[in-house]
Amino acid sequence: MTYLVNDKCIKCKHTTCVDVCPVDCFYEGKNMLVIKPDECIDCGVCEPECPIDAIIADTEDGSERWLELNTKYSELWPNITEKKEPLTNHEKYKDEENKFDKYFEENI
Repeated sequence: MTYLVNDKCIKCKHTTCVDVCPVDCFYEGKNMLVIKPDECIDCGVCEPECPIDAIIADTEDGSERWLELNTKYSELWPNITEKKEPLTNHEKYKDEENKFDKYFEENI
């Protein structure tokens, strides 16, 4: 099992998860984070730290899409190892649905 970031992170990017990760397996895009599945040690400490429930286990229904996205972008985006401030206006977007289709940015 591994943990993954889903589209709830888009336009929020709290990074509280980054602060507790013992193996630094988070990678940062312009408007979201991803987890590198091959580096995640499945400890689960990041999941309860996310205030918007954007981290899921790869065993959850529908996680296949997020496994593919996390794998791809963790190879392209830079590693993040320290907590940062959330994105501006993150409160406005925290409960919005389908954020991937509306706001995802590859920033490649």
